[in-house]
Amino acid sequence: MSENRSAFEEKAAPKGGAIREFASYYKPHLRLFLQDMACALLIALVDILFPVITRKVLYEYIPGQMMRTFVLVMLLMLVLFIVRMAAQWFVAYLGHMMGVRIEADMRAAIFAHMQKLGFSFYDKNRTGLLMSRVTTDLFDITELAHHGPEDLFISFVTLAGSFIVLFRIKAQLALVLMICVPLIVIFVALRRQSMMRTSRAVKQRTAGINAEIESSISGIRVSKAFGNEDKEIEKFSRCTDAYVDARKGYYKVMAGFFSGTDFMMNLMSLSVICAGSYLIMKDQMDIATLVTFNMYVASVQSPIRKLTQFTEQFTQGMAGFQRFRAIMHEDPDIVDSPDAKPLDHVDGEIDFRDVTFSYDEKKEAVLEHVNLHVRPGEMLALVGPSGGGKSTLCQLIPRFYEATSGCITLDGQDIRSIKLADLRGSIGIVQQDVFLFAGTILENIRYGRPDATMEEVIEAAKQAEIHEDILHMPDGYNTIVGERGIMLSGGQKQRVSIARIFLKNPRILILDEATSALDTATERRIQAAFDRLAKGRTTLVIAHRLSTIKNADEIIVIGEHGILERGTHSELVRQGGIYAGLAMDAGLCGT
Repeated sequence: MSENRSAFEEKAAPKGGAIREFASYYKPHLRLFLQDMACALLIALVDILFPVITRKVLYEYIPGQMMRTFVLVMLLMLVLFIVRMAAQWFVAYLGHMMGVRIEADMRAAIFAHMQKLGFSFYDKNRTGLLMSRVTTDLFDITELAHHGPEDLFISFVTLAGSFIVLFRIKAQLALVLMICVPLIVIFVALRRQSMMRTSRAVKQRTAGINAEIESSISGIRVSKAFGNEDKEIEKFSRCTDAYVDARKGYYKVMAGFFSGTDFMMNLMSLSVICAGSYLIMKDQMDIATLVTFNMYVASVQSPIRKLTQFTEQFTQGMAGFQRFRAIMHEDPDIVDSPDAKPLDHVDGEIDFRDVTFSYDEKKEAVLEHVNLHVRPGEMLALVGPSGGGKSTLCQLIPRFYEATSGCITLDGQDIRSIKLADLRGSIGIVQQDVFLFAGTILENIRYGRPDATMEEVIEAAKQAEIHEDILHMPDGYNTIVGERGIMLSGGQKQRVSIARIFLKNPRILILDEATSALDTATERRIQAAFDRLAKGRTTLVIAHRLSTIKNADEIIVIGEHGILERGTHSELVRQGGIYAGLAMDAGLCGT
């Protein structure tokens, strides 16, 4: 199962403070929580009162032929049971709703926090595993958030009330019970840690299954193309087997826990019968007292059973919460500095000053000592072998990654001193692998500026040369694009992404091999849209097809040792270096 784990999967939640942190999520729902506890108190009091009244009936009302009092007391108990039913309804319905709201708050919190985490975090973690943290890991929290405090409260109130009454009835028998209860509590405490460990293992295996499902469904076309459906089934079966093994371990621990607890509670009943019978034989107690005491044994056992159920809820819920905490305590690697300033105006002048970058401090740098100046409105083209650092260089500008050393400036201002939202708001990126959300074309274009009017969306689509295509679609702008835009052609997806950038209207544009996967005719059409898009903007273009960048203001060749060559197309061809060789292969040496 190790192949399903991400680098983050093994990271533990910070120690300490888990209960306090969990309790903080009750604060927005405090009124509902207190109402739930009040109803729980009513339930506990009625449960304590019933044996007391039963004893009165057996000792006073029946022997004394007190029919009127007996009827009134029975009517009172009926009213109390109706009140208890209403309290139970409140606890069962609104109490669960409180748990669901707390779960929803946690889910919203972790999703919002994950939006703040940088690219490096997602580079190291599988999507399916992260999805488990947001979904299945939090399901058990609903039950814990609702039943946890309620069960503890009812149990302690019922136990305390029952023992007060029991000591007044017969102190010797009460002491017998008092000895049994701590033994059960110790047993529960000792078993809790092993249940927590096995529950966490189950959640890890569930996350692995989710990761395999996400990966397999996302790559279903690839697996079918290679005829590897059976291979995918085999991989999934291994995940499922690991999950079953984890469940087996959990159920084994749980079985020992519940059977042991049940045995100890039976010993409690047996101890009371033995001790009570001995006292009766010694004429120190009558049978009616023993019957009443046995009723209270049931009252004592009920909260103990609740506590054992709470232990299972607690282990499952807290296992999920610990995994939730692990992400919530993951610090974003790129954030606004305390003195970050907004951008009022952007000219688009970019400078790299002795910039070095490595994805991992232990690995070799991808970029070393890069110095680069891009003038406002200039088109800079980047070429070179795959893995040379072209995309990395461009991703440093919007601070998707942080430079290891050196600095990058925008209009003379260090980008680390600019508010992230403003910095990224001034940059538009079009990539080769276009991502469209599984909504409508309108929603995907409007993603560039959510408050745009319909007229502005249409104008952006016209600029991107996709408007006419949209009009010929069944539902026009409301046409569903499918998962990742699968219902559209490659060229249509690319033009929708260009329309999105037109709508955003950024001052800086990054085109990362945006046409390399398209046929020549489609590329020509999209290139025209790019030319309009790049007009008047500072543009960085990464391209394999040199025909698309030969008119760039400056071309730089990037290799494993940084910038190897720089100049215009004609200058680089005359130099007869790496670029000239690429241009010759492309048939562009004479142009």
